[in-house]
Amino acid sequence: MHRKTVGAVRDDEIRGRLREQNPWWRTRATARSADAWRDDDPVLRARSRWDLGYRSELLDDVVASPGTDLLIILRGPRRVGKSVLLRDTAASLCQRPGFDPLRLISFACDGMNARDLRRAILLGQASTRAVEPETRVWFLDEVAGIRGWTETLKYLRDTTSFAGDTVVCTGSSWDPQAEVERDLLAGRAGTGPGRRERILHPMSYREFLSATRRDIPSTPLLSPGDLQRPQVADLATDLEPFLTDLDLAWQDYLTCGGFPRAVAEHHRDGQVSESFLADLSSWLHRDVDAEGPPDSVPLLLAELHRRSAAPLNRRATAATLGYPNPSAFERRLDRLTAAFATLWCPQVDERGRRVAGAQSKVYLADPVLAWLSPARRSGIPDPDMTVLSEAAVAVALARSVDRSDPGRWSTQDAIGYLKTTAGGEIDLAPVPFRTASGTARTTPIESKWVSARWRREARAIEARFAAGILATKDVLDFEHPAWALPAPLVALFLE
Repeated sequence: MHRKTVGAVRDDEIRGRLREQNPWWRTRATARSADAWRDDDPVLRARSRWDLGYRSELLDDVVASPGTDLLIILRGPRRVGKSVLLRDTAASLCQRPGFDPLRLISFACDGMNARDLRRAILLGQASTRAVEPETRVWFLDEVAGIRGWTETLKYLRDTTSFAGDTVVCTGSSWDPQAEVERDLLAGRAGTGPGRRERILHPMSYREFLSATRRDIPSTPLLSPGDLQRPQVADLATDLEPFLTDLDLAWQDYLTCGGFPRAVAEHHRDGQVSESFLADLSSWLHRDVDAEGPPDSVPLLLAELHRRSAAPLNRRATAATLGYPNPSAFERRLDRLTAAFATLWCPQVDERGRRVAGAQSKVYLADPVLAWLSPARRSGIPDPDMTVLSEAAVAVALARSVDRSDPGRWSTQDAIGYLKTTAGGEIDLAPVPFRTASGTARTTPIESKWVSARWRREARAIEARFAAGILATKDVLDFEHPAWALPAPLVALFLE
């Protein structure tokens, strides 16, 4: 019998993948509980080897309301756990009373093209027609790397019952020609509440503490504009007996970062494994500089880390790294940002507006990326903890702004530095952001990882803004217009 071929994958192969990747379907016809598949699931079994109990809440609304027509674009770096999050969400859905597991369709889209994707969705609908007229929940994992994926989903949202379903699309790599806003967010992202574009970042310092230091008390999250409210002084005073523990935990966080596996390995073994660092290096080499030698990315990351405390001179950096021309260096910078490996901090004025034509600072988006360089390339020194602390505070602030004002991380304007009249810089100047009650401004922050003599560093921020925060190593002081607040407390309060 002739088997019809559509694109690169035959229909029978797609049906086989659907059966394999949706083990909860089998529980519908057996006496087993709907979540019994978890014990044999390869993704969850792999996570069990380094599981510290961390669970992202990024898709909790999908579990709470699986009947909405919400379309979610879930992005984030490779190895951060997007596939694990989908599996955790699937398990929670299967435990939901009255939820038919046949309503949930998960599909890994690696190696497919747009025609295969369209066919997979149509075959998924056919395989689950028994649940109609109930809506379905779709997990399309790594779909965003397929050329033409947004047009395919647009067509199906416009012409089939797919329009009423909950759809979660994930991606690490990204089709550069994808028109997400035009094809998917303009009238096709659903009417249900919830953020359409979401980023699964590595664990925050707060999440790191929850997983590794459960004896340290929790604190409420604060708005990025509220770091000098009277309640902050009260919260910080209550945590003063834990400052040594918080400082040591901060140093651990600056050593292993927030990738869940890296956190678990460091907590268990005192270091991140060579195999995981090799995985990260391979990911970045493939996505950022596939045409370069294997050590090109470690050298690039090391140089960016070394220069991240000051505005980046792109031409000089490109020359130092030996790129044949500035455009080759620019391409790699753009790819690093697209891969969620870097965060840009542009120069802003006193009103928080970007200064046109000015050099920007760049931070590595997770501390482990700075440690990857000496681990993968001999002769590169260990990262500077002072620079790592500044970068981690900047990332915490940017993620906090993005939480309140969605989209700010993606547009790379969640933070900004300010030039002073004396030629210095204020690391994180006030920038405007939206809140439920209107527009607010972030609290100015200067990162100085010191244990003494912090007042001299505070005078610039006081002269410009009459107040602010010095993110110190372990100094706590509220007796001046600018407060000294340990960097781990700043990060803990922000996210």
